[in-house]
Amino acid sequence: MYAIVEIAGQQFKVEQGKKVYVHRLAAEEGANVEFDKVLLVENKGDVKVGTPVVEGAKVKASVIEHLKADKVIIFKKKRRKTFERKNGHRQSLTQILIEAIEA
Repeated sequence: MYAIVEIAGQQFKVEQGKKVYVHRLAAEEGANVEFDKVLLVENKGDVKVGTPVVEGAKVKASVIEHLKADKVIIFKKKRRKTFERKNGHRQSLTQILIEAIEA
């Protein structure tokens, strides 16, 4: 059984017992969260597609930890113009554990 769910503006394919990295959520570590924007649910060949969401479907998860991703270096240069800019960025992430898919 799996579901396509929208979390923090992005779509993820989730299964029960899997860990997923999503954009930072406003929830404490160890807290339970519930997502109700379920776009598709598949259960043993039976597929339910929402218009735009599946009615009554929920995904329950728990927050494992908040962390930061690896650093991404952004480097811009224009040749022969003495223009160089170097910038770095680390995305804030939340790791969640999918506990149940209710459809």
